[in-house]
Amino acid sequence: MKIVCAYSGGLDTSVMVPWLAEHYDAEIITYTGDLGQPGTNLEETRAKALATGASQAVVDDLRRRFVEEFCFPAMQAGALYEGTYPMHTALGRPLLAQRLCEVADAHGADAIAHGCTGKGNDQVRFEVAAQCLAPHLKVLAPLREWELTTREAEIAYATERNIPVPVSKEKPYSIDENIWGCAIECGEMEDLWAEPPADVWRMTADPAQAPKGSTEIVLSFRAGVPVALDGEELGPVAIVGALNALAGRYGVGRMDMVENRVVGLKSREVYEGPAAIVLHQAHRELERMVLDRPTAHYKAKVAQDFADLVYDGLWFGPLREALQAFVAQTQSTVTGDVRLRITAGAARITGRRSPYSLYDDGLATYSDGDTFDREAAEGFLKLYGLSYRTWGRVKRKHGAD
Repeated sequence: MKIVCAYSGGLDTSVMVPWLAEHYDAEIITYTGDLGQPGTNLEETRAKALATGASQAVVDDLRRRFVEEFCFPAMQAGALYEGTYPMHTALGRPLLAQRLCEVADAHGADAIAHGCTGKGNDQVRFEVAAQCLAPHLKVLAPLREWELTTREAEIAYATERNIPVPVSKEKPYSIDENIWGCAIECGEMEDLWAEPPADVWRMTADPAQAPKGSTEIVLSFRAGVPVALDGEELGPVAIVGALNALAGRYGVGRMDMVENRVVGLKSREVYEGPAAIVLHQAHRELERMVLDRPTAHYKAKVAQDFADLVYDGLWFGPLREALQAFVAQTQSTVTGDVRLRITAGAARITGRRSPYSLYDDGLATYSDGDTFDREAAEGFLKLYGLSYRTWGRVKRKHGAD
């Protein structure tokens, strides 16, 4: 048997390699994708996987593809789960699952394996993606079935087999980070009344310790895609990285929410996403200027459906593809500049401009140059309120009886 195992180099996946080899009498190939998680060294990860017992270790730099094909489309859709979360983890899992399946097929593997637990959302995202893309592959989830139920048991298992594993003082919370954001959970944050500890934050400074004053930036978009910062053309990875550094320095992008997981329970999640929050905000403002009212209102409904599909692990389903086609059509005129003032813990819109703006000075102004036909309003209101006038007349008549 041959298994391709999703591999991060942490304790769980380091132990998974020999455990899978022993329990399934299998050859193990590891797969690692770099989505911009800090401290990632693909060559070191490859060497560690081989030392752990893998026959081969496949590694990819997926940062550009992740931003271009997953993060930016979700931003164009306005997809924030339950109105808050930019879904950095949820957006990263389908890409990793896709590559996992592709590597499995390329190497003639019988199965893929992941290190997700039975309580979280990620197991859904990995496994449903695999069912969509490679239904012929078996999916294994060792953490749902193995006997190594504690960290100590995993370390002992690895030590007995001379498997090198990362051993350090464990903090009581779990952290998942990539270029689009960071998620922190568990530990004392399971108490909903407790404030997140100061040491959990990875991408953002404490707003109380942010630089004094503010800084102003201009973001430029072309067909809904951010292409420049302060007039300098930047690639997708560079512009996200620059905004993470700038907005993160001012403490912008912190989120603390109680959310509804796919598996039915509520969880307290603490998130960071400096670039994601600023880009969502700027993109939304530009759309307000260039989209007509019915399209803008309908797109807001699509945004929630799109976010739910991503969060629920249905990226590769037909509905997400159909909704994205609608979103792509709306983006043709989302071109222009948005100016924001970045200050402690906040980003505020201070200006916007676009060649496709539907804002008409003559119609909007109350000063000289007003072109709005006020006389037309009387007839409009008679027709607009006609059904309510009729309803009110009937209600008044029967109320008097």
